Amino acid sequence: MHITTHSAFYSMGITFYEDRNFQGRSYETSSDCAELTSYLSRCNSCRVQSGCFMVYDRSNFMGNQYFVRRGEYSDYQHMGLSDCFRSCRMIPMHRGPYRIRIYQRDNFGGQMYEIMDDCDSFMERYHMSDIQSCHVMDGHWLMYEQPHYRGKIAYLRPGEYRSYREMGLSSNMRFRSMRRIMESC
Repeated sequence: MHITTHSAFYSMGITFYEDRNFQGRSYETSSDCAELTSYLSRCNSCRVQSGCFMVYDRSNFMGNQYFVRRGEYSDYQHMGLSDCFRSCRMIPMHRGPYRIRIYQRDNFGGQMYEIMDDCDSFMERYHMSDIQSCHVMDGHWLMYEQPHYRGKIAYLRPGEYRSYREMGLSSNMRFRSMRRIMESC
């Protein structure tokens, strides 16, 4: 069974497969999907034809996140996800400046820095061990658990994030680096 959805973004597309190595039934989409198991019993591999997406191991864009761009992802376990794909979010193309304010404490407290480019270490650049809240004003960003863009990640789109909970993350998560999601997806 092959299920396809369409949106205004025809140049973007991702196909999920029930089994590893692109086997079994498939579901293709070019938009957000809060519950992939509505279409497939499980999702163990995916192919990105175009665009950029975040895939999640829990429904409603929660849990561990993984950034995917054009290419093949034959097994969710090789991506560091604890379970199969359960939801996905399409990342729209952004043209223009990138701007984010990072804060040392929850609710926009403590030291604040406005950033317009990638930062491979908050400690090295700003002498902050991590950030607790942020305000994304322009662009789409990936926040990383470790310096130099390593470890677990979180996708942040424009908006205010007063705490880790508002970012859909556990309170013990820490961010130590970040980068812009550029047009080259």
